Amino acid sequence: MKLEKNKFPNILNDQFLSIPELLKVEDKFSIFAGPCAVESYEQIEITAKKLIQHNVKILRAGAYKPRTSPYDFQGLGKEGLRILDAIRKKYNLLVTSEIVDIRYMNLHMDHTDIIQIGARNMQNFSLLKELGGIDKPVILKRGFASTLEEFLFAAEYIVNSGNKNIILCERGIRTFENSTRNTLDISSVAFIKEYTEIPIIVDVSHSLGRKDIVNRVSKAIKAIGADGLMIEVHPDPSAALSDKRQQLNFLEFSNLIQEL
Repeated sequence: MKLEKNKFPNILNDQFLSIPELLKVEDKFSIFAGPCAVESYEQIEITAKKLIQHNVKILRAGAYKPRTSPYDFQGLGKEGLRILDAIRKKYNLLVTSEIVDIRYMNLHMDHTDIIQIGARNMQNFSLLKELGGIDKPVILKRGFASTLEEFLFAAEYIVNSGNKNIILCERGIRTFENSTRNTLDISSVAFIKEYTEIPIIVDVSHSLGRKDIVNRVSKAIKAIGADGLMIEVHPDPSAALSDKRQQLNFLEFSNLIQEL
């Protein structure tokens, strides 16, 4: 596939800020870390302290959790966002959390620094247009059944509506392979870096769904030129309310940071 500028007049012709410029952070390879879901104030605070020990400035955690099963933990909702807001102010961290509905826009604007669009909402065009009208950075995750062209068209919706503060996120696609949760399309990073100036990070937790190979894959992600890594970290993954198998404990997180 060769990108045609007439199809993507904004993302191919415009210039975009790097993550350090966009988020005012120092590291050229940025780490977005935290638990899959906000479970309590104490859980987020102890995680925040661990991130600070490793000079990680961006906390990720879900307040609203769109789940495949309606019986799985759906997140704390408004209370989760309030917890994130309190922690970011107390520890001077940047916070990103997924928005699942336009109705929650004001809540996210008030309580987070970076708004995340999850894989299930990558083609929620009404939401994309709405996020194009704000001035906050937006992380756009690739849909698990989306081509790169569809991924970039989703980005075009946001930029076309006025918001150039965008970060793409590869999080794996659905294939026949079942040794990992999804199949990490690492070539997408090379493709995005070759044809656009939009920064791209990789969610290694949702793509792999397991942590025994996280360190090796994370080093490959950095080597291929990604701008950052999104990783799930939990004080006690065995007690987590969602995605227990893929969240690192604090020792595993420390080892990953040292290897990177």
